Amino acid sequence: MPIHDQSYRHYAGTHEAQGRAWVIIAMSGIRSMIGNRKFLGLLLLAWLPFLIEAIRFYFAANFPQVSMLAATRETYREFFDYQTAFVFFITIWAGAGLIANDRRANALQIYLSKPLTRTEYVAGKLSILVIFLLLVTWLPAILLLLLHMLFQGNFQFIRANLVLFPAITVYSFVYVLVAAFTMLALSSLSSSSRYVAILYAGIIFFTDSIYTVLYAVTGNSAFSWISLGGNLRQVGNIIFRMKPLYPDTPWQVSLLMVVGMVAVSMLILERRVRGVEVVS
Repeated sequence: MPIHDQSYRHYAGTHEAQGRAWVIIAMSGIRSMIGNRKFLGLLLLAWLPFLIEAIRFYFAANFPQVSMLAATRETYREFFDYQTAFVFFITIWAGAGLIANDRRANALQIYLSKPLTRTEYVAGKLSILVIFLLLVTWLPAILLLLLHMLFQGNFQFIRANLVLFPAITVYSFVYVLVAAFTMLALSSLSSSSRYVAILYAGIIFFTDSIYTVLYAVTGNSAFSWISLGGNLRQVGNIIFRMKPLYPDTPWQVSLLMVVGMVAVSMLILERRVRGVEVVS
C-alpha cells in the first residue's frame, strides 16, 4: 500500500495579528448570549424606558398644552436611574459566569496555554459585558437626544445643553466599567456563577442598606460613600453639572470610591486569572 509523505511542510493558513485574540473571545461570548431568547427578551425590555421617553418628547414637541413634559438636562440624568434595574439583571445574567464557568471547567489552563495573554483574556471577557451594558445605557440615551432634536426641528435645546453629549458618554462608560469590572472580579473568585450572582447582589444591596440605616440614625448623607450605587449617582450628578445628590459627602470622595472599586477589581483579576491555580 502507498505511504504518504508526512515530512515538514510550511503552514499554508493565515496568521492573525498578535493582540487580537480578545476579539475572538468577545465575539464568541456575544454570539452565545444573543442565542439565548430569554436574554434577548431582557434586552428588549430594557428599551421600554426609551420608548416611553420618546413618546413623551414627541407630545411635548407637538402639543403645546403638554409642554410640561418637555425634557431638560435632568431628564437625561434620570434616564440612567430608570435603567438601573436592567443594568443590574443584565450584569448578573451576562457576567456571573464569564470567568466562573471557565474555572469550573478548568478552561483557564487551556486558554492561557495558548499564545494568549491574561490581558487579552480579561479584555475579551470584559468586552462582552461592556457591549451589552452600553446597549441599554449609552445607545438609548444618545438616540433620545437625537430624537429630541428631530422632534423640535431645531438645535435650540442642543446648543443650550452641549454638555449632554460628553456627559452621556462619560457617565455611561463610568457606570458600565464599574459594573463590568466588579462583576468580572467576583466571577474570578468562584467556579459557581450562582454564588457570584449572590455576591454581586450582596454588594449592591448590602452597601445601600448600610447607608440607609446610617442616614436614618444620623440624619445626614455623610456616609453615602459606603454605597456603591450612591457613589455612582453622586458622580453622575457632577458629570451632568447638577447639584450633588448627597451634599454632606464631597463628590471627590465618591469619585475616589468609584476609582477604588475598579482598581481593587483589577488587582483581583491580576491575582486570580492565571494559567495555574493559586493557593493562598
